[in-house]
Formats: sequence, C-alpha cells, structure tokens
Amino acid sequence: MLKVEINSFSYSEKTILKDIDFTLKPGEHLSILGESGCGKSTLLHLVYGLLHLELGSIYFNDKKLLGPTKTLIPGESFMKLVAQEFNIMPFTTVTENLGSHLSGLEEEKDAQRIDELLEVVEMEAFKNTLVKNLSGGQKQRVALAKALANTPEILLLDEPFSNIDTFRKNKLQRKIFSYLKENNISCITATHDSDEALAFSDHILMLKNGTKELFGTPEFIYKNVSTEYQAGFFGEANLLPNNLFSTENSSEEIIVFPHQLKISEEKTQLKVSVKKSYFKGNHYLIESDFKDKTIFFNNQFPLKKGTICRLKISEMI
Repeated sequence: MLKVEINSFSYSEKTILKDIDFTLKPGEHLSILGESGCGKSTLLHLVYGLLHLELGSIYFNDKKLLGPTKTLIPGESFMKLVAQEFNIMPFTTVTENLGSHLSGLEEEKDAQRIDELLEVVEMEAFKNTLVKNLSGGQKQRVALAKALANTPEILLLDEPFSNIDTFRKNKLQRKIFSYLKENNISCITATHDSDEALAFSDHILMLKNGTKELFGTPEFIYKNVSTEYQAGFFGEANLLPNNLFSTENSSEEIIVFPHQLKISEEKTQLKVSVKKSYFKGNHYLIESDFKDKTIFFNNQFPLKKGTICRLKISEMI
C-alpha cells in the first residue's frame, strides 16, 4: 500500500503543493484532476522519487521512500513513471525499445512478452518500425508499453493519452486500465480529462492551486461539486440561486448542470432568452441569457435565437 502525506512542497519560495494526503491499495486507480499548473506533475515526481520531500512522508508497504537525496539513481525500482517527455530511444525499433527493459536471457519468452505488450497498446503493426518514424501518439503508446514491461507494482501516468486521437484513445484506455486491474497494478494518473477520471478511477483527487479541493470516489466527486471551478471539469455548469427553484428565501447558490434543466410550461422564475444552439449528437446544448448571466441547458431540438423559455430542474444529480 502506498501512503502519501505532503505537508508542503516548494520550488524556491513558491509553494507548489500543500496539505495533500491519500493512500492507494494494490490494484487501485487514483486520478489527479486539475487545471494546468496546479501541481499534478510535481505530485507524481515526488511519489516516484525525482524530487525531495522535506515536509512530509511517502511510504510503500511500511517502508519510507527517501527520495533522490538518499539514492544513487532517482526513482523507485517497483514503480514506473510515464512522463510527458517520453523515455524512449528514437533510433531503435519498437521491439528493441521494449526489449531493453527485459532480461535478454530468454529470447523466446521475451519475444512473447513484447508481443503481449504491443497488443495491449495496439502497436503490433509497428514492432519493427524505428521509433523516430512514429507519430507523437504512437510514441506515447510505446512509452506506456515500455513502462509495463517488467510489471511494476505502481504505474504513474502524466497525461498518458494527450497525444492520442480520440477515436483510438477510448478503446486504448479501456484496454490499459483493464490490464492494470487484471494484474493488480496500482495506478496514479495526472489528467485534466474528467471523462477518463470518472470512468476508470477508484478515487479522484481534485487539486486547485496545489491544495486538495475534493477527494472521493467518482460518484462522490460528481454529486458533490459546489463551485464553478469544481463543476467546470464536467462541462458547462450553471451557478444559480437556490431560491429560483424553491420557496426558501435563501441567497445560497447551487451548481446545476445543463442536463438537469428542461423547458417548462409552468411560470417558473428562470426565464431565459436563447442565444445559440450547439449540436451535440444526441441533443443540443442551448446557450441562453438570464439577467445578463449565461445559462446552459440541454434540449432535443435547436431553438431559434431570441426564443423565450422558462426552465425548471428536471432531475438532480
């Protein structure tokens, strides 16, 4: 089990991370969700042992990890980090890249392992291709396969699918995260992709300016967003006074997602003017105006600009 407690971490005088703590059991998947610059990559580098943590501690199975000041080669042997700068050799083939992380003593066994890894990342057709001739997304997949070669106990992924096309990314995510579960490999992913975090994580740690904003299961996170920052990871969100939907005389504001609003025949307080309709495949996202505030809601059909609608909450999260 991995146990992380970071009281504070700074570069020079600037605090990057503060008051971060979590545990990760074998086979569990933690997604670190946050905007660029919030400390996601720094957190991975601290866990892996590339940065020294003075104010805090990191333990793995009751053994304290000492970091780069106490080791000859930074980084823990039972972990692998797939960073945004790929650790791959450009002038060798894909097979040679993967083979460099295997023993080299059992040729047939190594060849089988390479084929297995290439199947996981869907790179079988490129096994004899020089890495320098691959696209950015293909190089990212080679880096993922290379990290898995010796079956690490913990895999750290920094925006691992950022260079991969959407049509391939969805299938690849399912294959890789299923592979990790089947092999009881713990995983920490730094991402800004909320769909990935919700679908594949056991836990989500949401960061804001280097501090813990929310922590919990995907279901808990989604159902407990309370600010525009938190809700913003899950698409367009509306911050509205609660008294628009209840008889309570309260100034409290609540987050309402577009799918929770629907056009009403009743005389509700939320009277909007349509500005634009965006086709989303199985519905339209309607942008509207309410007292100079932009309101988004979903509708089955597009609405003409200037159409006046009254809205109500159709469902709670």
